[in-house]
Amino acid sequence: MIRHDLVATHEDSLLLIIDFQQAMLNVISSWEKIAREVIRLIEIAQIVHVPVLLTEQYRKGLGGTIPEVIRKIKTPMVFQKEAFSACLEPDFLSTIHGFHRRKIVVVGMETHVCVLQTSLDLINAGFQVHLAADAVASRTTENRDIAVNILRQAGAVISSAETVIFQWAHRSNTDTFRRILPIVK
Repeated sequence: MIRHDLVATHEDSLLLIIDFQQAMLNVISSWEKIAREVIRLIEIAQIVHVPVLLTEQYRKGLGGTIPEVIRKIKTPMVFQKEAFSACLEPDFLSTIHGFHRRKIVVVGMETHVCVLQTSLDLINAGFQVHLAADAVASRTTENRDIAVNILRQAGAVISSAETVIFQWAHRSNTDTFRRILPIVK
């Protein structure tokens, strides 16, 4: 059976966590809810062998990735950046290409800045972006919603963490699904 092209299979997905950093906790009130969704995606990604890549924007000023997120990743790969779009940094696109995954599941902070610009440039580079809309945040809901709408218009697949998780799982009644089930309950 050939799956619909908009299904984010675990064999063809990469989880990209954009700028989930310490300083943002002071200005994004919903960060704990968003972190729970990001953590669920990380846990499932590791079960189904989806690579996880993190970006950090100007670490010196914004701090590192929050401990609640980074400690869930067995071997964190962190890409340091200063450009709002990670794609403008040398080696970022070659790093992404190196995973040999066409579908990029995007989550993170400042949806209307770094998440938006990176996602638009990934789409432009030929990747299929799946935005887990319940796992992104901005300082204001209005800015977040505007960015989600722009990404929808640009061709991103607007999804949710749980939708992606079940697409990665493929089916129930497997050992893999039994490992996933407690995380999604």
